[in-house]
Amino acid sequence: MPTSDPQFFAHVPPYGGDPILSLMEAFQADPRARKVSLGIGLYFDDEGRLPVMAAVRQAEAALAAQRGPRPYLPIEGLAEYRAGVQRVLFGAGHEAVASRRIATLQTLGGSGALKVGADFLHQYFPQSAIWVSDPTWENHLALFEGAGLRVHSYPYYDLATRGLRFEAMLETLRGLPARSIVLLHASCHNPTGVDLSHEQWRALIPVLAERALIPFVDIAYQGLGDGLEEDAFAVRALADAGLPCFVANSFSKNFSLYGERVGALSVVCAHEAAAETVLGQLQATVRRNYSTPPTHGARIVATVLQSPALFEAWRDELAAMRQRIQAMRQQLHAGLDERLQGRQPIGHFLSQRGMFSYTGLSAAQVDWLRHEQGIYLVRSGRMCISGLSTRNVGYVAQAMAHVLA
Repeated sequence: MPTSDPQFFAHVPPYGGDPILSLMEAFQADPRARKVSLGIGLYFDDEGRLPVMAAVRQAEAALAAQRGPRPYLPIEGLAEYRAGVQRVLFGAGHEAVASRRIATLQTLGGSGALKVGADFLHQYFPQSAIWVSDPTWENHLALFEGAGLRVHSYPYYDLATRGLRFEAMLETLRGLPARSIVLLHASCHNPTGVDLSHEQWRALIPVLAERALIPFVDIAYQGLGDGLEEDAFAVRALADAGLPCFVANSFSKNFSLYGERVGALSVVCAHEAAAETVLGQLQATVRRNYSTPPTHGARIVATVLQSPALFEAWRDELAAMRQRIQAMRQQLHAGLDERLQGRQPIGHFLSQRGMFSYTGLSAAQVDWLRHEQGIYLVRSGRMCISGLSTRNVGYVAQAMAHVLA
């Protein structure tokens, strides 16, 4: 038998681990009974459980009654699912949907949509670099750099005001070369929770058009900010403006279907012929990668989106999830306000949107909360608001007030 070369993989460095997933592993290993997970981006109910939505249960029951063969899906995915994606993102009556100028592809979650889009852009716009917000979701950097794109950042979060550096953002974008790619968060910005207002989107879109920039919109939390329609404002405004744009969406959070990896990539084009060409090359991109997407999660989502009754049930459940997040923001703010008595700015907990908040805590303060109180946040100070509950929000407010005072 040949002897394996013990040095064959010696040049391969060890993987340092994903900071958020590693944080979750540390939380699970923590033996303390009183511990709070505010790191990973999962929606939990008030009992600290991942919900199984009633609309999803009913859709799965209906699908179970129709058991049959399970062939491969087409490369582009389930047709009913893709149609449902377009209705949710753009609205059933949108001109871009009616004129068939949107190429939509089922993907392996929102991350898969970003990666397929990145691979496509790198191949067909090889001179284009991508610009992401400062800060952005850490995996954005890994995905786009892994696709071979050069990644830069534009001003976004204002540490002093806990708000948006909008004028600095516009100034930077006005100076970018034509066909630069700009990653934008449609709503519920990850990690800061700071979103552009409708007025700011209306001011931004002409800049994107004038500079011939390529918007790449990430919408992973539709319905968890202000509502399904409201959270899609930017996507629809870009389509209304006639800009070519890429949209990566996910149903992980708003359907609580994390492990099913249900996402989509939509590319808004000038006309139907261009959409057909783009879809064909997106299919080729997928074929070179994972070949075809999985069936089960897409069928669940398609069943819900196709049924008026299930759609309304899902919409109501999603509204309840959104309202719980908002209630936790209010209770955390009230608890901090009572203890800090105006000594620190805390209004951002109410003005931010979605599951995440940039708390303003330093890495040292985050470390203290973890080691001394069993409260786990990302070291940037990002907090997942849905990890709060009526049982732990007072405890968290007290601990945070201690380090902020």
